[in-house]
Amino acid sequence: MKKHILQSRFFPLMCILLLVALSLPKPVEAHAYSASYTSIDIQESQTELTFTIDSLSLIELVEDIDTNEDEQLSQDELKEEEHHLEELISEMLVIDKNNGQLASTLESTEIEEIDRKEFIRFHFVYDGFAPGDTLTLMDGFFIDDSATNYVNLVSSSYLGEASETVLQGNDRTWSRLITEVQVDQGGEVAEEGSTGEQHKSTPGNSSSWMAFFKLGALHILTGYDHLLFLFALLLRKQTLKQYIAIVTAFTVAHSITISLSVLDIISLPSLFVEAMIALSIIYVALENIFRKEVKNRWGLTFAFGLIHGLGFASILKEMNLESNRLVMALFNFNIGIEFVQILLVLAVVPLLRYLQKLTYARSIVKYGSLVIVVMGSYWLIERLLF
Repeated sequence: MKKHILQSRFFPLMCILLLVALSLPKPVEAHAYSASYTSIDIQESQTELTFTIDSLSLIELVEDIDTNEDEQLSQDELKEEEHHLEELISEMLVIDKNNGQLASTLESTEIEEIDRKEFIRFHFVYDGFAPGDTLTLMDGFFIDDSATNYVNLVSSSYLGEASETVLQGNDRTWSRLITEVQVDQGGEVAEEGSTGEQHKSTPGNSSSWMAFFKLGALHILTGYDHLLFLFALLLRKQTLKQYIAIVTAFTVAHSITISLSVLDIISLPSLFVEAMIALSIIYVALENIFRKEVKNRWGLTFAFGLIHGLGFASILKEMNLESNRLVMALFNFNIGIEFVQILLVLAVVPLLRYLQKLTYARSIVKYGSLVIVVMGSYWLIERLLF
């Protein structure tokens, strides 16, 4: 009995502490997830590279660049630090030609907004590449910062032949062999004898399919709102069959909308999507508290899963992959998400089944769901107002 009383008092205290912590001003520090996009147009006369990175990353990397401390960058602030920015990117993002580093020239700098986040787009020009040359790209951004899950989504083209990969973790080097091309009778450009893409055989360097698989795995591991939604769905006691139905419904639903969104068949404002994801967390947690019995949750999961899929899709949309290559990238990305999701469910469900047998199981669900409501409400307010 005493243990039960202690548990009942501990959970409300935990909720209060969490609410206070979330109310505190957030310091400007290394953010957990940073994505950049690199597009390389290879020609014999010159090579053009467009590098896009979020403003917050640059603010962290370049001291005092954000002079008014509004966590955004203006054209005046960029102009003031243009030389330092050019040096930073030229040092961190290196192109080699046949193992010799190429000099770069910064042509332009632009500010753009992607999914309510400010990004800076840099346009560089390098020497050209001829058949037989090898282009190697090395990315050193946040290489020593274990607190930041940084990814660089790279796409390149040479005379119409496209290739793409993802640089992340310790996998930061990518190479492409430039090969002869020929035009067939139908006017199509085709390469002779080679795929045109070459991955170094150093440890940790993966093929394109594995790169997108790892990207999907990382995306779900850093998608705390998606994981909390899934956890809230599983928290109440249900049969094993119902658990399987929930996970299956979530998988099918977000797979559908990931595909539709990346293929530009459906598009919704990011503010609406992010707010609905937060609302879905709140709704399921409140249902855990107030509903006497929960069953057939697969329908609810499927409906909300469609919204969550739109959130997963945002990172791939910016790569602008060709349709014939997009399908495989999308498939591998989704498999990465599902693989990690299944592992997490297999780890969590046995623990939940054990907790549900305890005498104070109802209190665990009640106060655990209250914590989830607080977190979901925080995300909702942050996304709507900030």
